Amino acid sequence: MSTEILGFFQGQERALPLYERLEALILEQIPDVKIKVTKTQISFSNRRGFAFVSFLPVRKAKDRPETYLTVTFGLGYRKDAPRIDGAVESYPNRWTHHVMVSSLQEIDGELMGWVREAAAFSAAK
Repeated sequence: MSTEILGFFQGQERALPLYERLEALILEQIPDVKIKVTKTQISFSNRRGFAFVSFLPVRKAKDRPETYLTVTFGLGYRKDAPRIDGAVESYPNRWTHHVMVSSLQEIDGELMGWVREAAAFSAAK
């Protein structure tokens, strides 16, 4: 784990296992992924960014778990699912989706399917 990633989680160390699980699955399931750490997010990219990890509060404070990550991914259409906390069309035919993850069990086949689909969408653009 890089010092940049550890620095990103400073003060949010309890969320680090969630990130570690997500990163491991992304690197295992998607080829040629680059990881970039900034002050506000960690991005995963191939040709372009396809998935992002942040602490974006996409739910009202009373509905937010104590420990969480927000996983953001982009698709060419709006994906409707109960787990998706928000979706916006940031560009024509480019939908940004946010999913709040608070347990390792939530980093599952459904979420990873969306991330793989986002990676394929990004690679095709």
